[in-house]
Amino acid sequence: MPGQDDRGGQRDAGSATAQAPPRAPAGGYVALGDSYSSGVGAGDYLASGKECKRSSRAYPVLWAEAHAPATFSFAACNGAGTEDVLAEQLGHLSARTSLVTLTVGGSDSGFAGTMAVCAIGGSERCHTAVSRAVDTMDGTLTDRLDRLYTAIRDRAPAARVVVLGYPHLYHLRGACVLGLQDGERAALNDAVDHLNEVIAGRAAAHGFTFADVTAAFAGHEICSSRPWLHSVDILAITESYHPTAPGQSLGYLPVLSRVSG
Repeated sequence: MPGQDDRGGQRDAGSATAQAPPRAPAGGYVALGDSYSSGVGAGDYLASGKECKRSSRAYPVLWAEAHAPATFSFAACNGAGTEDVLAEQLGHLSARTSLVTLTVGGSDSGFAGTMAVCAIGGSERCHTAVSRAVDTMDGTLTDRLDRLYTAIRDRAPAARVVVLGYPHLYHLRGACVLGLQDGERAALNDAVDHLNEVIAGRAAAHGFTFADVTAAFAGHEICSSRPWLHSVDILAITESYHPTAPGQSLGYLPVLSRVSG
């Protein structure tokens, strides 16, 4: 059965791969979430929905091409928070949806602003911004995740829902000479850990699967010898701190493949 594809219309799922794996889902696959799911930083962006910066190299597209679900809807969008997913993306779900994936929570926690403060504000202001982000994770984010996860289950009652986490941003004692000091880098990594813990806890409470990607990215963070994340780039600021194409294909995709079977 043909499915929706934001590369420009309907897509024949059977043509995505010559020999579909035996455990391909019987129903549809819907990819929700923010820029880490839309593929910001991976390049090769799709012509439709340009403001969302959906990449043909993003892990949802790669997974769909490898597994040939009955339908595939790529709804993830750059900058989406929990309220954006709730208001704008859940229309892709239905009783026939068998797999849902998403990353969400980073925007709600104010990570973009936190990174900006840390980049220009000095150590004390950086640590203060990180602490404020952590407070948000423990406060409003938990309620927002509960509302979103409840709505996803209501819209897709039979689906397996996989909530993927976020990788550490920095490799400590790495190759970076300029930029943040390791104290600030460690604080940001710790904040990512806390964000993942909050997301994992709420996902478990709703019967969803949480997929941790920190081990998959270990040794490939910013300041490593082979990073799978973009460092800050004033000429491509949107792509800063986002996974590269290898981060999507070698970081996120194998983790999803392990838990989605």
